[in-house]
Amino acid sequence: MDTTDTATLPADALRVAVVDDHPVARRGIAAIVDSFPDLRVCALAASVDELPRLADSRVDADVILLDLYRADGHPALAAITELSARCPVLVLSASRSPAVALAAVRAGAAGFVTKAAEEKAYATAIRAVAAGTFYLSAQLADLIQAATMRAASVPQDTLSPREQEALGLIACGFTHQQTATRMGVSKGTVDTYIARIRTKLQLGNKAELALAALRQPAV
Repeated sequence: MDTTDTATLPADALRVAVVDDHPVARRGIAAIVDSFPDLRVCALAASVDELPRLADSRVDADVILLDLYRADGHPALAAITELSARCPVLVLSASRSPAVALAAVRAGAAGFVTKAAEEKAYATAIRAVAAGTFYLSAQLADLIQAATMRAASVPQDTLSPREQEALGLIACGFTHQQTATRMGVSKGTVDTYIARIRTKLQLGNKAELALAALRQPAV
């Protein structure tokens, strides 16, 4: 496990712990993170067991960037659940499967970014989850939106077609303004849609909205 002396980090930099069992990938991801002036890698680990202060229920980072699959080929869902109670977890994976993203989000991930994402997407995702916002990689956005538009679990008469569309876009990580642009309506209209959705489905924050859409199976 490699660590960085946090005393040398800029005071306002977001501290990122990178967990990936492949040494080359781990250092490559760290190089990307460190290339942004407001982000700094504070720890590099091959597994969650190597993260500093884990035994004290503390993780000395603002965001944990975690490779979804462990060395044995199994997804680290239990680790996501454990770590997310202490620090936002941004899951990193080569998979573009909506089902894989759903499993990670259900386990507690604050976001999901694919390894095919552009470098700036890594920075955007880290900043988003550090600020408490749900983030979904653009490579998965259209796939998941299509799946949520075919959702069966929420009765069709519960949400209007436009509310379902808005919910799908919010689940993909789009802001209200970005959702409004995609839908061709005003931001105020999207605000109204989301307020109605929250009332109808008894939901709170954006993460709950995302889960409400993501958990719906396609038909």
